Amino acid sequence: MYIKKNFSLSAILKFTGNHLMWLSLWSIAFTVAYRFLHLDWLTIPWLPLSLIGTAVAFYIGFKNNSAYDRTWEARKIWGGIVNASRSWGTNIKAYVGNQFRKKPLSETELKQYHQKLIYRHIAWLYTLRSQLLIPTSWEHISQGKLMRKHTEKNRKQFGIDLYNDELTERELKEFLPSDELEYLIHRKNTATHIIDKQSQDLAMLRSEDSIDDFRHMELQKLLNEFYTYQGKCERIKKFPLPRQYGSTSFVLVILFIFLLPMGMVSEFAKLGDLGVWLSIPFTVVVGWVYIMMELVGDYSENPFEGLGNDIPMLSLCRTIEIDLKEMLGETDLPATIAPKNGILL
Repeated sequence: MYIKKNFSLSAILKFTGNHLMWLSLWSIAFTVAYRFLHLDWLTIPWLPLSLIGTAVAFYIGFKNNSAYDRTWEARKIWGGIVNASRSWGTNIKAYVGNQFRKKPLSETELKQYHQKLIYRHIAWLYTLRSQLLIPTSWEHISQGKLMRKHTEKNRKQFGIDLYNDELTERELKEFLPSDELEYLIHRKNTATHIIDKQSQDLAMLRSEDSIDDFRHMELQKLLNEFYTYQGKCERIKKFPLPRQYGSTSFVLVILFIFLLPMGMVSEFAKLGDLGVWLSIPFTVVVGWVYIMMELVGDYSENPFEGLGNDIPMLSLCRTIEIDLKEMLGETDLPATIAPKNGILL
C-alpha cells in the first residue's frame, strides 16, 4: 500500500517511463515517413479516431472500476479479520474459565488455554497471508521473461522483498507446538486446518465444562466467520478479473496508439510544415495517458500479488498480534511494521 499523499515524478517515471521510449519511436517514425516519403494516404480523419479513443477510454474506465472494487473488497475483508480477531481474543479470555467446571483449573492452566487458542489464531493470520501471496498464472510474476524480471525488480523496490526480515517461518514456529506444526504444514490448505484445530479444542473445552453450550456456540461462530473471510480472500486470489476484460483493454489501447499518429499528423499538418513535427510530442502525451490508465487497472486487479498496491496484510497481522499479546498481559511485543520506500505491506 502506497502511503504518501501523491506519487513523485520519479515514481511515475519508474512506473511508466519505459513506455515513453517506444511511444516516441513510433511517433517519430511515422512522422518522418509522412514528411519525407509523402505517405498522405496513410493518414486518417480525426473523427473516427476520436470515436475509437472515446470507446477505449470507456472500456478502460470499466476495467479500472472493477479492479478498484477487487482491491477495496480485499481491504474490507481484512478489516473484518482485524475486528473479529480482537473479538476472538476478548471472548477467549472472558468465556474460558472455571465457572462451569466441577474441578477448577489453576490460574496458570487457564492462561495456558488462553495462550494456546490465541497463539494458534495468530498463526492462522500469518499462514493465510503466506497462502495469499503464492503466485497465480495470471499475475505479473508468472508472465514472460521480461515481465518477470520487471516484476522481480518492482518487488525489491516496492514489494514484499523490502520485508525480507519479516518473511520467515518465525510466526508458525513461535505460535504452534512443534508436533502440531509438523502436522499442519503438510496440509494442502494449512490455514483451513488451523481453524479446524481450533474447533476441536473448543469441543474439548466443552466436554471438560470449561465453557457452556452458549459460549461454545459463540466461539464457534467466530471460527465460522474466519472461514468466511478466508473464503472471500481465496475467491479474489483464485478468480481473476475475467481475462476478456483484463486483456482486451490492453489490445484496444495498443490499437488506438498505433492509429494515433495517423490522425495527429493530418490535424497538425494544417498548421504548416512545423505543425507536422509538433504532432510528435502531442502523440506521445496522449498515448502515455492511455498507457497510464491501462497500467493503473492492470496493477490494481490483484490485491494479493506482493507489489506496492497490495493490501498491507503483514502490517495488519502484526497489529493484531500486538493487540492479542497485550490481551494476554505480555510485555515483550514485536515492533509494528514500518513503511519502506513509501510502501506499507
